Amino acid sequence: MALDVTFESICPSRFISFTIPSPTCSDSLLRVAVLDSPVQPTDSPQVGAMLVPEGRENDWIFSTELGQLQLLFSSPEISRLILIGNQFKEGDFSRNIYHRPLKCSLQEQGFEVWSKPLLLALSPRSLFRNGIPEIPILSYEDSLVSSIVIHSCVGYHVGEILVEDVEIESESEVHHGCHKREFRRRMRFKKMPNLIQTEIRIVPETDPSLNSVRIGDMGFIPDLQVLVHPYLAPMVASLSLISEYLEGQMQNGFKPKALCLGVGGGALLTFLTTQLGFEVMGVDNEMEVLRVAKDYFGLEDSECMHIVVGDAIKYIKKLAYHENPQTLSSIVDCDYNCLSHLVDGKVNHKFDVVMVDLDSSDIRSGISSPPLEFVRKNVLLAVKLALSESGILAINVIPSTKSFYDNLVTHFLGVFEELYKIDVGNGENFVLCN
Repeated sequence: MALDVTFESICPSRFISFTIPSPTCSDSLLRVAVLDSPVQPTDSPQVGAMLVPEGRENDWIFSTELGQLQLLFSSPEISRLILIGNQFKEGDFSRNIYHRPLKCSLQEQGFEVWSKPLLLALSPRSLFRNGIPEIPILSYEDSLVSSIVIHSCVGYHVGEILVEDVEIESESEVHHGCHKREFRRRMRFKKMPNLIQTEIRIVPETDPSLNSVRIGDMGFIPDLQVLVHPYLAPMVASLSLISEYLEGQMQNGFKPKALCLGVGGGALLTFLTTQLGFEVMGVDNEMEVLRVAKDYFGLEDSECMHIVVGDAIKYIKKLAYHENPQTLSSIVDCDYNCLSHLVDGKVNHKFDVVMVDLDSSDIRSGISSPPLEFVRKNVLLAVKLALSESGILAINVIPSTKSFYDNLVTHFLGVFEELYKIDVGNGENFVLCN
């Protein structure tokens, strides 16, 4: 029977956390977090449980309701997800260094046995119709080997922000039976803890052999010559659709021009300018993110890089429809502008590519990209007007549902004649381009 009548039924979106004494260590506490799916339960709701990986208890993925919600969405058959892990000091990221344990803890080894009475007590009454149920134990696996938080701050629009240096196991290369070591820098938001907003490669400041490098022992600097975030390389690959046109522009002495809606850490913008010779304009509504991009991700002002602080969707409409320049300036923060290509508040050229990397602000129905506001016909028409005759649009797409994706494709084909789809291959992202 349930530990408390509270848990006897599924209540959509209900989140409850509490602590209990640890059965494997008498002087420590365990945190138990119970989250019910926002989706109305079926007549036979399922319950799943997960032991939080040791050492990652204060990671937003496991310590916040929104992180647990995304874990629940990754198992859509589950109506209630129960997380169990060591109690942690909330919000304490100061020099918090994580190294993946080399062996399982005693707590992990006996988890299925000692957790069963607790999990049954936290299960809804309907689960016992046919006797004592088996509660599946879900596992969380990723490539993270080590991590350290190097900066935290708060943005006006996105809320709490973390910058982390991490070591991961490379999925693509194995050397003598071992995964190749990779060092990355990441930006994450607390409101979307399971989504890596920006990821770049980093290298040790002092260049020792990789075998002697360990996260937390030395500093790292950005390596901006390659794109490592899974969907960025496919977005750049979409330029092959107009490669002859771009080569012609360059041969005639013209720099290709790109508009990036969504800047984040600026990895895409920096690559387009430094590696491909583009002139780039980026638009992002979060000044704090842009500060972090400059301080930690290598985003630099230059004659080929122009950054505007403002709402990206409003901005593309203003550029396309040539609205009053005074209205335009109301969404621009001059502290981050280098607008040599603007004349009286208007862009004096069209763009050869518009690249869109915008997330939905409402993630309670699942992470999705782009936001629904971008899919409206007047916005897509504005993008088309902003493109040169041979220009293309490339969008990072994270479909929360099949209907979301189908709706996006329908609206896209209502404005653009052709549509190409690139499967990023990570099970999450697609790139759509015309």
